[in-house]
Amino acid sequence: MPGKKVRSYLMGEWREGQGEGVPLRDAATGEVLAHVTAQGLPLKEAVAWGREVGGKALLALDFPERGRRLRALAQYLSERKEELYRLYATTGGTRRDAWYDVDGGIGVLYAYSSLARNLPEGNFLLEEDPIPLSRDLSFQGRHLLGPKGGITVQINAFNFPVWGLLEKFAPAFLAGVPTLAKAATPTAHVAEGLVRLMLESGVLPEGSLQFLAGSLGDTLEALDYRDSVYFTGSKATADTLRRHPAFMERGVLLNAETDSLNAAILGEEAGEEELARLAQEIAQELSIKAGQRCTAIRRVLVPGGRLEALLEATRRHLEELKLGDPREEGVELGPLASLGQKAEVEKAVQSLLEAGARVYWKHPGRQDGAFFPPTLLLAENPYAEALHRVEAFGPVATFFPYRDREEALRLARMGGGMLVATVATPDPAEARFYLLGLSGEVGRLHILNRRNSAASTGHGSPLPRLLHGGPGRAGGGEELGGLLSVKRHLARVALQADPHTLQVLTGEYAKGAEKPAQVHPFRKYYEELEIGETLKTHRRTVTEADISLFAHLSWDHFYAHTDEIAARESLFGKRVAHGYFVLAAAAGLFVDPAPGPVLANYGLEGLRFTEPVGIGDSLEARLTVKSKRPRDEKTGVVEWAVEVQNQDGKQVATYTLLTLVARKPGP
Repeated sequence: MPGKKVRSYLMGEWREGQGEGVPLRDAATGEVLAHVTAQGLPLKEAVAWGREVGGKALLALDFPERGRRLRALAQYLSERKEELYRLYATTGGTRRDAWYDVDGGIGVLYAYSSLARNLPEGNFLLEEDPIPLSRDLSFQGRHLLGPKGGITVQINAFNFPVWGLLEKFAPAFLAGVPTLAKAATPTAHVAEGLVRLMLESGVLPEGSLQFLAGSLGDTLEALDYRDSVYFTGSKATADTLRRHPAFMERGVLLNAETDSLNAAILGEEAGEEELARLAQEIAQELSIKAGQRCTAIRRVLVPGGRLEALLEATRRHLEELKLGDPREEGVELGPLASLGQKAEVEKAVQSLLEAGARVYWKHPGRQDGAFFPPTLLLAENPYAEALHRVEAFGPVATFFPYRDREEALRLARMGGGMLVATVATPDPAEARFYLLGLSGEVGRLHILNRRNSAASTGHGSPLPRLLHGGPGRAGGGEELGGLLSVKRHLARVALQADPHTLQVLTGEYAKGAEKPAQVHPFRKYYEELEIGETLKTHRRTVTEADISLFAHLSWDHFYAHTDEIAARESLFGKRVAHGYFVLAAAAGLFVDPAPGPVLANYGLEGLRFTEPVGIGDSLEARLTVKSKRPRDEKTGVVEWAVEVQNQDGKQVATYTLLTLVARKPGP
């Protein structure tokens, strides 16, 4: 509707910018839907308000609670996603395009809510174990990740108004960092609709999410070393941002994810199955979002003798696509996001043609308005520099022949850094060649072959648990990657303290801060267990019968346990007990057999056998509450540090035991 404005949500209120603003048009019809402006909005004040109000509200929660809220938000959006689908059609996106953006973004929320299940209570993430700094353990150190006290400004691109916002928001929220999300103008109305739903859910603490439609204005002037900017967009804009005093002088973190000339390589060892699957992959990358993805395939490197076969196979997939308004029945490919975007793609294609490429095939469908037909270019002279520097951000891919894999690697590297590359090969040796050659050139390497083609999520699909980013032209940033992106929002601190203080501050056991258990710890509910609470057991002497019976029971007749003569000649110099017997004997020493709050063994980690145990040795165990985290309303996971010693006080085994423990019933 002409005259309507996309609103911003700042300092707890929906606000309208001053002035007429920039028109936002329906990509298919050209109709003006709204205007976008941020003129006159209190942007500096919004940064300070986000830090103060949003920061405090988020840190009043902890990792598990923030994870639960992300899940609740995902469920809320899932039930209302049709509202976003309706808005999405105005951007030129088909229903399939909307699925990648809307459902993909909701999937990120679910993924990060699941990650939170394995995070500790509180707001600190611990890295390696405590480091002893004195012989008597009275002075120790530990690295941890904690709150910065800042805000993250997230600058999103036009092509993914939903996923782009949620994939940045989810890890920041889980880390306890408030977000100010800036939408790109051509799709700001979709982002506004998303943010309205997010706020209406009621699960977000006040100040944890603010939204800006329009120019950044003086936002960057308000940022300092506590803050971060997560940017997605063009390399040119990222380069301009890097020169801003916020980053050069005040230490603001800039995480840039920029468009890159991603490559797909048909390997020399690829068979017909790999060729057919790669053709399908290229066609898909040109048709999803009309090729407007930062991860889309832009360059295709092919052995010279198979170039035409791959071009023809790709053409066959594309020529059947129906172009049109995504709201029309049967349409598979919509227009670009705007007339301006179409003009940029046309200019880029002209530059590629001037650099020596030629049009091999162009879709005969619509070319009016913002429509741009899928286009395959062929560069028979592959070394023209512009062919590896100019990006047509639309349904365009350039095919290059190569003579051998060394040349293919040289051509791939000419892109100057990529978000992702695909190598289609069934041969592990060829895959290893490209892994070695491209590990410094890409953020993600996708090996495609007959063994994984049915299950592969595709070249252009970043996954929440895997890194999204890349070096050089790709921006040098790191997004997603599971906990990698959460940790990037936190500050690393080297903490030095006595073990008691270290244990209290970190919520995890530090050796030297034990508390003798007054009752058996297995008799206590989750809430009653204290970090550092320690049970020291009675002793058990290992006999020859123990070893023989365990060998019979387990069928483990390894010579060091059962052959007296061979064992004397081994590195042990005698018969020794099975390591798993030591593990079982330790459990027998510390387990309380009666029913109680400890419900089940959940697993063990870090098992090490550090000293052989022979006939006549006596064993005792020490069981210490190492850490705890809630699992659900009824149970929690308790980690126990287990140390097994012999009669001389030497450690013979150490590990971490995990148990499910019942939570205390309510009144």
